[in-house]
Parts: sequence; C-alpha cells; structure tokens
Amino acid sequence: MPDNILIAIAWPYANADIHVGNITGSHLPGDIVARYHRLKGNNVLMVSGTDSHGTPVVLAADKENKSVEAVYKKYHDGFLEFFEKAGISFDLFTTTHTDNHFKVSQSIFLALLQNGYLFTRFSKQWYSPGSEKFLPDRYVEGTCYICGYEGARSDQCDNCGNVLDPEKLLKPRARTGAGDLELRDTEHYYLDLSKLEPEVKAFLRERSGHMRDTVLGESLGKVEAEGLKPRPITRDLDWGIPVPVQGWEGKCLYVWFEAVIGYLSAAIEWSRLDGQGESWKKWWADTAAKHYYFQGKDNIFFHTSLWPAELMGVGEKFGEIFSGELYKLTLPYDVPANQFMNLESQKISGSRNWGVWGLDALQRYDPDALRYYLTINMPEMKDSNWDWSEFVARNNNELVATWGNLANRVLAFCYKNWDGHIPEIELNALRPSDISLLQYIDGGFESVGKELEAVHLRAALQEALRLASIVNQYLDQTAPWSALKRNKDQAALTVFTALKAIDSLKILFAPFLPFSSEKLHRFFNYQEPLFGEQYTQEVNDTLGSHRVLRYRLHPRGVEKLWQPSNIRPGVRLNTPDPLFKKLDESTAEMERGRLGS
Repeated sequence: MPDNILIAIAWPYANADIHVGNITGSHLPGDIVARYHRLKGNNVLMVSGTDSHGTPVVLAADKENKSVEAVYKKYHDGFLEFFEKAGISFDLFTTTHTDNHFKVSQSIFLALLQNGYLFTRFSKQWYSPGSEKFLPDRYVEGTCYICGYEGARSDQCDNCGNVLDPEKLLKPRARTGAGDLELRDTEHYYLDLSKLEPEVKAFLRERSGHMRDTVLGESLGKVEAEGLKPRPITRDLDWGIPVPVQGWEGKCLYVWFEAVIGYLSAAIEWSRLDGQGESWKKWWADTAAKHYYFQGKDNIFFHTSLWPAELMGVGEKFGEIFSGELYKLTLPYDVPANQFMNLESQKISGSRNWGVWGLDALQRYDPDALRYYLTINMPEMKDSNWDWSEFVARNNNELVATWGNLANRVLAFCYKNWDGHIPEIELNALRPSDISLLQYIDGGFESVGKELEAVHLRAALQEALRLASIVNQYLDQTAPWSALKRNKDQAALTVFTALKAIDSLKILFAPFLPFSSEKLHRFFNYQEPLFGEQYTQEVNDTLGSHRVLRYRLHPRGVEKLWQPSNIRPGVRLNTPDPLFKKLDESTAEMERGRLGS
C-alpha cells in the first residue's frame, strides 16, 4: 500500500523576497523529498503558504505606507511566481488570511480551551503612550538580557535563539519611533505547556531513531533543561485572527500559535478546492501517515515541541468542534531542519541587499543550475556558504561535465549514427561488462533512495553524480566513437547500454533536477511526462480573494516511476540538445559586483 506523506514547508513572512537561504533551508529540500515520494507512488500532499499576520507584515506596511493586505498580497504574488519558476511543486501554497484558516485556527483554540489547556493571565507589555496602544513583539527592540545582543525583539533574540520575557528587555525602544515606552498590564490567553511537557518529552524520545542530532539535541535538551512553560497565544493587534471568545474584541491569536496550524488548514483547503471533501483526513486523521516539517534552524523548537504540544492538547476535541467527529490529529514524524546559508562568508541581509534573491537569480540562470548548487551545498548539519566562484565551478565541472555532457554526447552520437533511433540490438547479446554496468546503475534506486528516505539530500545527489561518473568511465573504456569505425554492432551494444543507464540516471536526478530530467525524458520520446504540472488559481471567500499555487498530477494519477529504465531497442529518439549551460569564469566577479548595490 502507498504511504500517505505530508510535506509541510515553512511559511514565509509576507515582508521580504525569497533568497537562497530560504530556498535551501526549507522550500527546496521539501520539494526534493515530495518529488521522490511521488516517483515512488506514495500519496504526497505538500503544503505551505504566506504567513500574512505576523508583525513583520504590519511593520512592512507601515514602512511602505500601504495597507497590510496590499503588502501581504504583493509579497504573496512574488512567492507564487518564484515557486512556479523554480519548480517548488506545492499541492497547495496558500495564505493564512483565508476564511478556512480562520475557522480551523479558532477551532484549535476552542479545543484547547475546552480541554483545560488554556488560562488567562495579566502580564506586563510595552505600551506606547504616544500611539495609545500596546506594541507587539517585533515593534519593540532592545538589548537581550541573556547574551547582550542589541537588536533583540521583545519576545525572542535572533542572536542566541532564546525566547525572552518582554519586561526583562534592556533599553527597549519602539521600531516605529513612537517615543518613550512604559510597561502596562494586559490580559492574554496562555497555553499551559507545562501540563503537556511529559507527553512532549516522550514524543521526542520516540523520534530519536530518525530525527537529526542537531534537531533532537536542541529540542529535547531544551525541554529537559528548562522545561515547558506557559506561553501567551493572544496579542494586542487588530490584524490577524480574532480570539473566538466574547469580550476579547481587539485581540488576535498570536502568530506563532496560528501560523503552524496552517499545515492543517492548508490540507483542508486543498481537499475542498479539489472537491474531495474530507480527503485531508488521509494525512491528518491517520496515525500511520508520515509528516515531514522542513524548516530553518530558527524554527526547530516551534515544530518539535510547541506544535506537537498543540496537537496533543486538542486530543479528539478538534474533530468534534470542526466536523462533529472524533479523531486525533497526526503528530510530526520528522523535522529535518537545515542550518543557515551565508553569502560570501557574510550573513544574508535584506537591508544591505546582501543576498541572492530567487526571482532575480532566475532571470540569469536556469532553475536546475540553482537547484543543483543549493542541494550539493545544503546546510544540513552546519551552516554553509554561497560562494559565486564555487557556484560557477560546480556548475561547469560537475553538473555540465559529469552529467550533462554524458547525456548529450551519447544521445547526439546515437541520433547521428543510428538514424535517430536507439540501436536495434538483441538483448541477449549484451556483454558481461554491459550487464554489470546496468546492474550497478540499477542499484542506485536503492542507494540514492535510502539517502532520500533519511532526508540526506546532499549525500543522495552525490551518489547520483557518482553513478553518472561510473557511466563516463564505462564509455572511456569501451570508446564507441572509435569502435564505430571497426565494428558498428559492438558500438551499438555500448550505446544501447549507455542510453539505458542514462535513462535510469534521469529518474535518480529527477527529484533534484526536474526541468532537465523532463527535457531528457522527452528526448527519449516518452509520451507521458515525468511529473504533473503547476498552475495558479483564484480563490474567493468572505475575506476576499487570494491566489494559490497548485500541483496537478498527470491524468495517469500517481507517478510511480522510481524504477530502472525499460527502454527498448529501435525506439525513435527526439532531437537532443544540451541539458545545461556552461558559465563563463567572469560570472563570479560580475555577481559579486551586484552585492550590496
């Protein structure tokens, strides 16, 4: 039976463009794993969306002197364009500003409330007398009382990663320049995480077999050392999801609490857009379903500890409130969070324009060239560095020289010398060296697949590239270009063997390099594509309209192509041309000249 696989990818804030750190941190690794499982024939649901409600969005609107909705939609549309061009194949990329997400989030809140995991408490919060309002976390900056970082937010320090107590922040100041601040009492709902701490600990220990050491060590270590303490889940803000309790007008659900609920609400929206009603339950009401959460390291604790605590706390009550049924929601299986990617040995910074921005880069480079470098250089266990010289070198020496040239030279040679057809050979005439090579390449479906199953994406791509180099070695030894002059039948055996190996390699590379793999698939004259297609759709609800990115499976349904080549002798080929472009050595200096400008 196929597995039900949920690929849940970090929701980008609608206040900045997507850069390479975001892409390699969560979006690309999630897409690679989703494409692999689709090729295996599993039922994949890959979801995410624009985080529309956080204070970063409100601050961006203040800065641009526009409405919050206008700003969120501007960035949201840019995300849709980038993901479609980069081949990030979301079954649904939506937004948190939908009627559906409001209802699902409020149902989660009410389930926790009815189960006794919420309570109200007054606390001190920074208030601006000049603006006559409380200032949410990101409106207030100051010095971290733990590490001394001067740019800490009132609720979290991005330097040391600790959650902060706003009233302990040193030298607080309003980012909006609203004058002096003072602490005042305000009432909020709190999630009593301390009640859920034993269950969270047990959950993390159960995941020790497959969660990364960097993820599990940080999460379990923090829970065991500090415990889980009650945390506010409402805030004084008028942009967001209203608290569904009478008398709490003017307060909204805290974005850290409601944004993660988007993985559930997006699945529900997807099933309803497809007219499939309750099909989302295959992923969310099935304990055997596997949920993978692709995040950056700054979001590890939210997804390994706080989100599971929310899911545990609602029990079966969410189903009763939302749809009148009793079912528990599926807990995360793995959180393969990546570390950070720097740029030319410096931290990526939007304010300094020190970044490689996704849409901008796609104007000059093919998506698979970017996907290749971002995967082979992925910060899985430690921070990595985007270096423009290395980008050029890896593109030319690995992507082009090892894989692209292998495919192009064999296909072009075959097309020219066998009248555009795969050579007509007798399969029982294959030599021991031919059979040995094909068996070796076929083993890649296990070796590459094993790394993909474990979400070791760098190792998986390196293994596919190593297998391509083995085929290059085979060609160097058999030299069909020379054998053609002496014995065309022997050359035909070599060419057929190489083509069959390349056809298999095409599948092994497909999760990483979908565009070039699809192109190569067409060269082999397959009538059906490797993957489905992406498209955008306009959706209307009571909050207005929003655009979403969708993924449509090929009419044949589940792809199920993760298997060795089955090409046959005599099949007509389509005219081949190069898969990749070699980059000029001057590219690196040209790109460095753009940084910071």
